[in-house]
Amino acid sequence: GETLPSSPPGPCPCSPGSEVPCSAARAEQGCTPGCCPQLPPAARGLAAHSRLPSHKQGGWSKSSKIRSKFVCECKDSQRQHSCWAGAMAELPIPDVPPARCSGRFTISTLLGMEEGGRGPYTPTEGSSCDSAQPTQLSSSTLCTRTFGYNTVDVVPAYEHYANSKGVGDPRKGRPSLADLHSILKVTGGLAVPIASLASPGHAAGPCKVSVVGHCLLPLGAITGAVPTIRCMLNIWGVILYLRLPWITAQAGIALTWLIILMSVTVTTITGLSISAISTNGKVKSGGTYFLISRSLGPELGGSIGLIFAFANAVAVAMHTVGFAETVRDLLQEHNSLIVDPTNDIRIIGVITVTVLLGISLAGMEWEAKAQILFFLVILVSFINYLVGTVIPATAEKQAKGFFSYRADIFVQNFVPNWRGPEGSFFGLFSIFFPSATGILAGANISGDLKDPAVAIPKGTLMAIFWTTMSYLPCSGPACPPGACVVRDASGSLNDSVAVGSPGCEGLACSFGWNFTACAQQQSCRYGLSNYYQVLMSMVSGFGPLITAGIFGATLSSALACLVSAPKVFQCLCKDQLYPLIGFFGKGYGRNSEPIRGYMLTYVIAVGFILIAELNAIAPIISNFFLCSYALINFSCFHASITNSPGWRPSFRYYSKWAALFGAAVSVVIMFLLTWWAALIAFGIVIFLLGYVLYKKPDVNWGSSMQASSYNMALNYSVGLSEVDEHIKNYRPQCLVLTGPPNFRPALVDFVGTFTKNLSLMLCGNVLIGPRKQKMPESRLMADGHTKWLMKRKIKAFYTDVVAEDLRSGVQMLIQAAGLGKMRPNILVLGYKRNWRTASPESLEDYVGILQYGHTGSSTSWGHWHLLVASLTAAVTCSGSSWAESDTLALAADPTTLASEQQASTIFQSKQGKKTIDIYWLFDDGGLTLLIPYLLGRKKRWGKCKIRVFVGGQINRMDEERKAIVSLLSKFRLGFHEVHILPDINQKPRPEHIKRFDELIAPFRLNDGFKDEAAVNEMRQGCPWKISDEEVDKNRAKSLRQVRLNEILRDYSRDAALIAITPPIGRKGRCPSSLYMAWLETLSQDLRPPIILTRGNQENVLTFYCQ
Repeated sequence: GETLPSSPPGPCPCSPGSEVPCSAARAEQGCTPGCCPQLPPAARGLAAHSRLPSHKQGGWSKSSKIRSKFVCECKDSQRQHSCWAGAMAELPIPDVPPARCSGRFTISTLLGMEEGGRGPYTPTEGSSCDSAQPTQLSSSTLCTRTFGYNTVDVVPAYEHYANSKGVGDPRKGRPSLADLHSILKVTGGLAVPIASLASPGHAAGPCKVSVVGHCLLPLGAITGAVPTIRCMLNIWGVILYLRLPWITAQAGIALTWLIILMSVTVTTITGLSISAISTNGKVKSGGTYFLISRSLGPELGGSIGLIFAFANAVAVAMHTVGFAETVRDLLQEHNSLIVDPTNDIRIIGVITVTVLLGISLAGMEWEAKAQILFFLVILVSFINYLVGTVIPATAEKQAKGFFSYRADIFVQNFVPNWRGPEGSFFGLFSIFFPSATGILAGANISGDLKDPAVAIPKGTLMAIFWTTMSYLPCSGPACPPGACVVRDASGSLNDSVAVGSPGCEGLACSFGWNFTACAQQQSCRYGLSNYYQVLMSMVSGFGPLITAGIFGATLSSALACLVSAPKVFQCLCKDQLYPLIGFFGKGYGRNSEPIRGYMLTYVIAVGFILIAELNAIAPIISNFFLCSYALINFSCFHASITNSPGWRPSFRYYSKWAALFGAAVSVVIMFLLTWWAALIAFGIVIFLLGYVLYKKPDVNWGSSMQASSYNMALNYSVGLSEVDEHIKNYRPQCLVLTGPPNFRPALVDFVGTFTKNLSLMLCGNVLIGPRKQKMPESRLMADGHTKWLMKRKIKAFYTDVVAEDLRSGVQMLIQAAGLGKMRPNILVLGYKRNWRTASPESLEDYVGILQYGHTGSSTSWGHWHLLVASLTAAVTCSGSSWAESDTLALAADPTTLASEQQASTIFQSKQGKKTIDIYWLFDDGGLTLLIPYLLGRKKRWGKCKIRVFVGGQINRMDEERKAIVSLLSKFRLGFHEVHILPDINQKPRPEHIKRFDELIAPFRLNDGFKDEAAVNEMRQGCPWKISDEEVDKNRAKSLRQVRLNEILRDYSRDAALIAITPPIGRKGRCPSSLYMAWLETLSQDLRPPIILTRGNQENVLTFYCQ
């Protein structure tokens, strides 16, 4: 019953196109149609539907205020009605249950939606959305009336895409396809359609309401400011105050500029890369590790995350030692040392890092306030320093080498003057470069930023710009030391002389000072090369402010690194990529503070503080940071070069080639700085990379490595189609009829042994039954079977088809399996041991599959090869679901299927010094030789001796043996033991003949040699039956199989594997039962696995080189 006024009272203070805050006062004043129009009467129902506060109840409540603005961009007043109505509907809703059947998302949803939280469209009990088939509707079904009619479809909303990982994952609030195809049953009231708010007669156009939201940082600052300050404070670290004047004295102004520009080049490119990566999706906590790991994957991301966290922990020590050096120097000036200069650094450093740990444990708010204070102190010290350089120098300052700005001093200091063991360009670069590593300080607290995708690029690039401006001559501290201070000075007021005095050498003589004696003896205590620790204090207008600036710079950088390292390490621990570190991933408090990580960082920092030498600590972390920069740049390049549709960074000002250049330069600089440290860094990365590759963690982050793998596979597969096959490149690509792979582990292991890292293996399964019933089962189980193969370390694909019967399903697999040239050419299936008791139809199907696979299909090589494996004794330890039956059944759950106990087979164990016996009875192209050869190349079968048996005549045994040996040597197979079987055509023993006759007796027609018409009539409906004529015509062939079985038992009873050429059953001449009797007889009473291999009469071996 609540209504809204048809005309908001009061004048409108806004104008068209302006930003009007939607506050209570503004809403009460109202707007005229000239800008934001009146609310039309048609909006009343919508307002009531949206639970807007009633005007009759006293106007807008304070709870309606939101941190956002609406930008009215409608150009004609009529269409502004819907614009204003949409804005009104977008206002936040008081704490009441959401309206049912709402298809609209609110601003509060977009700004305040938490992942995993309950969205406003999550259905509530008693929803009016029902279906005529309620069992098919998912729990996320929504009823909307968005377009003027009832529909289950929902409008685009944030929660539909939140926390989405893989294609096909369920989304929150979005109906399934089954819901959309079901019949909608509407009960209850309906929402007023939005389309009815528009005035008739006006064309629909783009009427847009822009939402400008305030970015709420937990750190209490505007987006981008905190990362900028943090990065600038990290860059303005200990090196700026305590080492930059010394670097200028050593390298000269020109090379100092070059060092700065080289560092800025690397950091700028890295800043652009990290800006692109951080804007390619929602960024969580973990900083640099999170960005690299989610871009390149866990292998490189995990290794660099561990190194980067360690480097930040060491950086805490570096900045703390810089602070301790300054305090030590102050104590030394007043003769108040605690113990001695070195131990004082250690004592002060440990106390300082302990205090910083307390600030960090107090929370990010306290840490942020401390950083702001440090920032202001540093700015004041900069201004004080620059002011001091223009104040005329006193006699005391001149005695220490300061003469204000002088062109002669600038010219002399423009060139290098190397001194000491560290006097080299790259030695100085390694000391300076850590001062540029602060660019990642903002990214490292990504989890504490409201909008990291905005804050990280803005903060990082702004920090690089302003700090570069502060380093360069005209606006920072690199120029004043080089143009104001001479390199050597004694500090004694007695060294003042008249200008032009004889015996005076050096530039200071022209200013009335003689520092010749200490310069020649290299005993000068002051000057640019000697007094660099407190040089800036001496030059500045007020020395204590410089000391305060040093304290601010060192402590802020140490504090930033102390916060960054645990947060990066915590994210790494939660991902569980490495063992024994999960203990440190536990978070405490509302913000999940990594207290254990803080303590670990503290211990590492204290350990390096005990070194007490700044110049020794700085090069240690330079290589680690450079390694991180290299991987960040490579991540950006790799993500760009893969052309993945998921690479859509909102930051556009990057170049993949610049990123590649930055990565290459970072690696080169690593080796130029300290080659042995670079090797150590790369060694650690490779070791950690290898560990993750070996463990294969169960994570899926959609990395560019996955995109690259797809790209490579696609390009190579397409390119392979342009390559003509050659016998030299023949590979046995197998379609293995495993059914569910866990049902036939021996068959899977056998084929996987000789195809691993060599050729294609495809496990095929036929689901027999109605399509509607079996398709959900197929989708459910495919992933489970693939995981089972991966757990068994079988490099194979799994595919299945739904068919009415087994034979048609296999025909579908044979016709459709593979892609391009990556298509199977060998049909592999197990031997049907229960053929005598199985249904005659299944027997017909099995033999029909053999015949179709061998003669009924066609590839670019001709017909398929055929391989039948009789692996009766191959399974040594049965798993939970391995079955002897041929029934193609499925497990109930993919997770259970992947985690079940694995059956053991002989193909998983070493065979020792046994034999692999090849009975090459018929020349089928050489496949009978090739499969055992590939098997013998594997380590588990490497000690087996391969023997080749061929048929021959007793009076020509030597000649035939030499001919076969010569042929095998040309094939370069390494088979040297050849046996001729002269008695292959002898008549078998009577008892074995009788056993064969008994085997086929149940399948005989016993037609008494009737004519063909009578036999066909008797065989009607039972084509597997064997007529007396067929028995008589195939008698010789049958006796040959009986005789071969006798030979196999004589020669190969203890072999590890038997490979033999099976007989061919002619179509229409050999019933299925007779052919199966041949195969049964051939393999009868044999313990070793038997591989019945029949090629397609095309060569797979050649002894030519072209």
